[in-house]
Amino acid sequence: MEDLRHGRATRERKFAVCTGGAHLQPADRAELLAVLAGDTDEMIATRAGEAILSAPLESFVEAIKRENALPALFAYASRHLADKPGISDALVENKNCPAELLVHVLRHLSDVATQTLVEDLDRVSASPALAAALEHSPSLTPEQKNQLRELHGPAHPIDEAALADAAAAAEPDAERRQTLIQRIAKMTVAQRVQYAIKGGSDARRTLIRDANKVVQRAVLQSPRLTDQEVEAFAAMSSLTDEVLRLIAGNRAFRKNYVVVRHLINNPKTPLDVTLHMLPMLNPQDLKRLTTNKNVPETLRTTAAKLQRTRAEQKK
Repeated sequence: MEDLRHGRATRERKFAVCTGGAHLQPADRAELLAVLAGDTDEMIATRAGEAILSAPLESFVEAIKRENALPALFAYASRHLADKPGISDALVENKNCPAELLVHVLRHLSDVATQTLVEDLDRVSASPALAAALEHSPSLTPEQKNQLRELHGPAHPIDEAALADAAAAAEPDAERRQTLIQRIAKMTVAQRVQYAIKGGSDARRTLIRDANKVVQRAVLQSPRLTDQEVEAFAAMSSLTDEVLRLIAGNRAFRKNYVVVRHLINNPKTPLDVTLHMLPMLNPQDLKRLTTNKNVPETLRTTAAKLQRTRAEQKK
């Protein structure tokens, strides 16, 4: 199988795949046919192309979605199958599909897949061509289009004083802090997004306070982000209300009770957000909230009412 996947199999075995005599699972055969369609042997390539025409489309969708899908499959599907139902969406769904291939399939995407892609800051920040092409999608909001322009538009001078303040809170070591500041100060928005997603905790703690909203959101998309970091962010009154709203709106983050408690007690968290999460507090934290002078009076009053309601229900 691996010999076939990487083009090292004999001619006879390649023909067997094309004719259906290799006894393969449909998704495996679909992937191999895409590989063989680019074979240096013209007859093999022709036979593979002909076999693809009669292969079940669902098998290609399944193959594309697999984590170990081959680049040759992505390339073939984006060039020759993008207009077929489910193919383009499957390419977006697989994070291993190169961004440059997605440029060719944008017009075939469902609205859901388009939204998924535009929110994938790792991909759109890494590919100016993809971001530029996405700008023309009719399913994007004006705010999303502005976000894409910000990513790869003209660089604006970074606020070095604000950067220094953020770095001071993120990195206690003076030498490492200076290195961090110098590195970030030279970056474009797209580079800061990439650093927010792939950098270390010091980068995330600094960039969560970046003046650019896209960079802030990228921090929260980082696969390296820890529960402890999110808990710390939720308690930071130096963050914008928009960042706190994003944290509150993330279902995975809300599963962490400490995050919920910190958000509710953070005076910068929007009132509508804290009121919505209020019933999630346990009795002890609810009681403390009623005397927390840092939060809005409306929140304290509502907390007191909830406390009384709970007490009456126990009677």
